[in-house]
Amino acid sequence: MLAPERRTRADVLAACAIAVAVLVAAGVIWLTGDARSTESVTATHPATPAESATAVPDTLTEAWRADSDASRAPVSAGGAAVTANDDTVTGRDPRTGEALWTYRRDRALCGVIGAWNTAVAVYPDDRGCGQVTQLDGSTGVRKAQRSSDADNPVTLSEDGTYLTSLGDTRMELWRSDLVRTLEFGRVDAPVNPGAQPRTGCTLLSSASSSSRVSVLESCPDEAAVRLSVLNPAPKDNSAPQEYGSRVLDEAGRAGSGARVLAVSGERTAVYVPATRTSGPVVAVFDGTANEVARHPAPADVAPTTVVTRAGSFLSWWTGSRVISLRTTDFTPGWSIDGALGPGTPMAGQFLVPVDGGVVVVDPATGAEVRRIAVDRSGTATPAAGGRPVTSVALGSVLLEQRGDELVALR
Repeated sequence: MLAPERRTRADVLAACAIAVAVLVAAGVIWLTGDARSTESVTATHPATPAESATAVPDTLTEAWRADSDASRAPVSAGGAAVTANDDTVTGRDPRTGEALWTYRRDRALCGVIGAWNTAVAVYPDDRGCGQVTQLDGSTGVRKAQRSSDADNPVTLSEDGTYLTSLGDTRMELWRSDLVRTLEFGRVDAPVNPGAQPRTGCTLLSSASSSSRVSVLESCPDEAAVRLSVLNPAPKDNSAPQEYGSRVLDEAGRAGSGARVLAVSGERTAVYVPATRTSGPVVAVFDGTANEVARHPAPADVAPTTVVTRAGSFLSWWTGSRVISLRTTDFTPGWSIDGALGPGTPMAGQFLVPVDGGVVVVDPATGAEVRRIAVDRSGTATPAAGGRPVTSVALGSVLLEQRGDELVALR
C-alpha cells in the first residue's frame, strides 16, 4: 500500500502564491477592463408595448423633453423611447419621460439606433467606434455585444434585416445577433489579403435592403464617384461580393453632392446634382449597378437630405420639402413644401413637421387634411443651419428629434 501524500511547507507556499497571482490578475482585469467602467440598471418592470394609434390627435402639446445628443432620429425599441446623451443610454416611458432603465460607460457615445426591438449603442475605443452593445428595448438587459475595427465617427442605419456602420474608410453590416455579415473598405490586418475590390477609397454614403447594399465611394485616380452594389451577406464576410460597380462620370468627385438615397429590393436610387449638360436627377440602378431610369430632382438638395420608409412609399426630405418616392421604382409622387424633416406615418395618415406645426397628409394623394399647431420656439430650423426635425409615432405619442433633444408630443 502506498503511503498517503503529505503536504510540505513548500506545497502550501506554492498554492498560496498561485492564489495570490490569480487574485492580482483578476484585480488587474477588473481595474482595466470594460466591466468596471460600465453601469447597467435594468427596468423593474418591462416597458408596456405601444398600441398603434387609432387616430391622429386634434392637438399636440409637449409632454416632456430630454437631452439626446448621440441620436440623429428618435429611437423607439420594445415600447420605450430611448435617449442617448453623452455616455448614457436611457429607456423612457414614452408618455411621461420617466427613466425605465439606463446603460452607461466611461466614454461618450458614437451613436445609438433602434433595430429589432433593441437599442444598439456604439462606443469608441482606440480602434474607432467599434464597441457595440445591444440592449433590450423594454428592459435594458444586455444582449449581443461585439468589438471590431471602425472609423470615428460612423453613421448608423438599418433596413429591418441588417444594421450598417459606415465611416469614411470602412463599412460593416451586422445581423440581429451583431454577427458581422460584411466588411468593406479599409482592413488593417486582412485575413485574406487582396479580398477587398479596391483600396484607398473614401466612402461617401450607403443604403441597404435585405438583398443589396449600395455604397458610393471616391477612389484615387478615378475621375468621378463610384457606385458599388454588393451582397449584404456574402459567404465570406471579409470578401465582398460585388453584383456590379461603375464610375458615375457625370456625378463628379467627392463633395459634388451625389449620394445614395435608398435601396428598395434590388434597386438603388442615387441623387446626382446638376452638370453642365443636364439638370439634377434621381438615377435608378438595378441589382447589378446598371442604370434603368432617371427622374427629375430639385436643385436645392441639402447635404443633410434624409430618406425614410413610410409603409408603401419612401419619404425624401430634400432640405426644404418632402417628396414621396414609390418603393418599386423610385418614381416621385406628391410633395409638401416648407417641410422641416421627412415626417412619419401615424394612424393611417402621414405627419410632416413644418414651421409652427405638423401637416396631416393623405399618404395616397399628398392632400393636406389639416394642420396641428406645435410650438418649436428655440429650435434651430434647417434653413437657419439646424438639423432636420425627424419624427416617429410611438402609439399615441409623437416623438421629435430637434437638434440634440428628444421631445415628446401628446
